[in-house]
Amino acid sequence: MPPRGAYRAVICDLDGTVYRAGRPLPGAVEALGRMRAANVPVLFVSNNPTRSSAAYAERLRTLGVAAAPEDVLTSGGVVIDWLLAEAAGAQVLLIGESSLHAEFAGHGIGLVDSGRDADVVVASFDRTFHYRKWMEAFRALRAGARFVATNPDPTCPVDDGEVPDCGGIIAALEVTVGRQVEVVVGKPSAMMAHAALDRLQAAAHEVLVVGDRLDTDVRLGTRNGLDTALVLTGVTDPTDLHTAPDQPTFVLSDLAALPSLVGLPGPEAG
Repeated sequence: MPPRGAYRAVICDLDGTVYRAGRPLPGAVEALGRMRAANVPVLFVSNNPTRSSAAYAERLRTLGVAAAPEDVLTSGGVVIDWLLAEAAGAQVLLIGESSLHAEFAGHGIGLVDSGRDADVVVASFDRTFHYRKWMEAFRALRAGARFVATNPDPTCPVDDGEVPDCGGIIAALEVTVGRQVEVVVGKPSAMMAHAALDRLQAAAHEVLVVGDRLDTDVRLGTRNGLDTALVLTGVTDPTDLHTAPDQPTFVLSDLAALPSLVGLPGPEAG
């Protein structure tokens, strides 16, 4: 196990790690405040594309966590970067929330509603997903459009449990079209890891990934050469660790222990 203090930056999940149901989780605000005071960079990374980086930063500030838009990386932002680099000028059929449609349009990405006009289909979290959207995406993919998605999560945590997420939409399209999604940019992909490391200007061995999910947060680390800390404030039960293929480097009850992992003295030492 790496010595405490071996990391100079942190990739931190949001929902289930920093907050849940709109309220900060135990120890989170204090721990992140200590990290900020010690100039330890924290990049908040979320697979949830329903808010922009600016909107997430504003939400964090209302909870008492200092954050600017550049401190947040979302799967929506990464898929926009991919489209601009790999499919510039393409007409995109987006299955996603209105906020993501607005982000796409704000970056000059051409959006279409008809599958016959689409060069790329982007699947994302969409609480208004219905048969017509499914049919238009089906038509586009059957005609050869590229198949991209923001995140693989099967479910998304909400106040009273979980709701279906982008993973279900990906599966619906894969089954009906008969082909696999080509690119999924969110955690645990190498694309998300590289984007985060680029933002932090750090090497993988210098960065600790912190989150509450084994299949996205911890897997982001194990697949991409980063150490990980699993917090037990979200969807993972301790018994899940017995059979999990991706094992965290550390297990924390909550974020309160994070500063000590990066070598910060206890608050009483100040």
